[in-house]
Amino acid sequence: KFLPDHMVPSAFVELDALPVTANGKLDRDALPAPASRHTARDRGRLPRTAQERTLAELYADVLGVADVGADDSFFDLGGHSLLATKLVARVRAVLGVELELRALFEAPTVARLALRLDGGAGTRPVPTRRERPDAVPLSYAQRRLWFLHRLEGPGATYNIPLALRLTGDLDRDALHRALGDVVARHETLRTVFREVAGVPCQDVLPVGAAGTMLHTRPGVTPEADLPRLLTEAARYAFDLVAEPPLRATLFAVAPDRHVLLLVVHHIAGDGWSMGPLARDLATAYAARVGGRPPGWGELPVQYADYTLWQRDLLGDRDVPDSRFANQLAYWRRVLDGSPELLRLPADRPRPAVASFRGGVAHVRLDAELHAALAAFGRDCRASLFMLLHAGCAALLGRLGAGTDIPIGSPIAGRTDQAIDDLVGFFVNTLVLRTDTSGDPTFRELVARVRENALGAYANQDLPFEHLVEELNPVRSPAHHPLFQVMLALQNAPTGEFALPGLTVESGSVPTMTAKFDLGFSLAETFDADGAPAGVVGAVEYAADLFDQETAEAIVARWARLLRAAVADPDAALSRIDLLAPDERARMVGAFHGKVDARADDACVPALFAARVRECPDAVAVMCGEVELSYRELNERANRFARALTARGVGAEDVVALVLPRSVAWVVAVLGVLKTGAAYLPVDPAY
Repeated sequence: KFLPDHMVPSAFVELDALPVTANGKLDRDALPAPASRHTARDRGRLPRTAQERTLAELYADVLGVADVGADDSFFDLGGHSLLATKLVARVRAVLGVELELRALFEAPTVARLALRLDGGAGTRPVPTRRERPDAVPLSYAQRRLWFLHRLEGPGATYNIPLALRLTGDLDRDALHRALGDVVARHETLRTVFREVAGVPCQDVLPVGAAGTMLHTRPGVTPEADLPRLLTEAARYAFDLVAEPPLRATLFAVAPDRHVLLLVVHHIAGDGWSMGPLARDLATAYAARVGGRPPGWGELPVQYADYTLWQRDLLGDRDVPDSRFANQLAYWRRVLDGSPELLRLPADRPRPAVASFRGGVAHVRLDAELHAALAAFGRDCRASLFMLLHAGCAALLGRLGAGTDIPIGSPIAGRTDQAIDDLVGFFVNTLVLRTDTSGDPTFRELVARVRENALGAYANQDLPFEHLVEELNPVRSPAHHPLFQVMLALQNAPTGEFALPGLTVESGSVPTMTAKFDLGFSLAETFDADGAPAGVVGAVEYAADLFDQETAEAIVARWARLLRAAVADPDAALSRIDLLAPDERARMVGAFHGKVDARADDACVPALFAARVRECPDAVAVMCGEVELSYRELNERANRFARALTARGVGAEDVVALVLPRSVAWVVAVLGVLKTGAAYLPVDPAY
């Protein structure tokens, strides 16, 4: 007999006695926390076969742990989707076997995954240095940003800012030289984008021709002015045709205190790129302080090589067995009939053209909830991202978005070891469509999300830009195509900016822009022992649609839903109360107010008739340039009521009103009520 994985303890803690409450029941809060997921413990049996030993070494290397046993689970040791992608790439490089991410989720232990290796497919092509054509094309992801750059003009929407507080004796000359070294090492940081015969191409500038990388703000910057100046600098509008997509600005706050702001345009970098950028800048600065150039080895490939490899990998869309054709068929199937626009609880109607102005609502899920989510994820073999995604889909459904919820998710796109240390734009966007119908439990919804995510991961190579072109949804400058809500769990390695002689603190700088209606950007934190310490981040919201208070309320309800869902994952989601106690008190109080005493019968037609008698010429309703007085509104409603009565409408009947918000809608509502019937509003967009 064998226990299923979710019933096998992931850690053991020895106690002299179990703590109990005054009533003699187990006191769970008094139980000590188990050892960290990163610390060494009894690993069970050792790997036996050559494949198990190799896999155990790869697990340990990717996860950063000392040793791994044959029965250890990748996810119990701290693995997540991004690290899983990295492990699959390492297995491909070392063992020459292609594994799907699904295999790792279904067989997460070393021993069980080793059994899957025999059934692995042949490996896919590896990125290598290539002979370049005269005009190097853009990657598929770059093409979309280039199109948006030309359509909308230069702006800060796709800037990636990073602020570094430097305390100590800063060597400005060494910093300037180090930035030049990093730009020389990574071609994408000295690439401009020009058109050749109407087609955008990458133009890699020679080393030294990129111009000054470090811009120094003159004088001393007062601390009080720093947030505003950083935001202004982070909103720098790159001219991608004429200048490299990296800009560094140095602010002097005091002789021994500086702030270095690095701004990378997304066309040249992504979240993962911050890790290689950090390591290389630290290496170059340390070397330049010592009076020598950095002694790093040559990168295996450059971004232009990746661009050419990407086309070979996907193949021809018209060839039935190509990766392009197979993955396109998958996405056509899973997104067939997907809603093109989510109805969100916005404060204002959507403008005809999005302004991309944004705001930020901060997120903080405490350590207790973080630990509970991690434990539940191990129980149902789902990553933290899958749980957060399920909670987000459930929340949007409860807030009126329906039961078919498409949410965007970025994926690193670094599917090969050769590009791990490269600065560039590799990230792809997946559309994860979640069905919340049938009032499922949280456990059931997580299973749906998990299945969809694993299918998407297996088909992640097809660029989102091609997907939009092929599916051809209704294009609108008012909203993002295919989805309007993005959820990202930022677990890419960021690297450490450890500069000799300096204390470095890193932080983000808001650009006050919004690419989507709502964009969740989250990261896990851990304490000194490696235990869950909370999930932090922010929700970037479109200021066209939402007020700050509304965005903060959405975040609070999401956290409330997650807490209730993991506390009772087998309860129907409809039973979760999304209201805070003060909100519930206000709502209950609103329904216990005084009834207007002017009429014994306080129904709407009687109250409205009284109002008509009091002020017949006052404005009753306005919509655009149309205004009706109470007398005019009453007359129109009476005519409509008589027309309904002539058709047999009366008490106990229900009249459906398929009308947009307008003066006519108010007339129709009053007319129906005057007949004694009830009205049923039906949104014409349904």
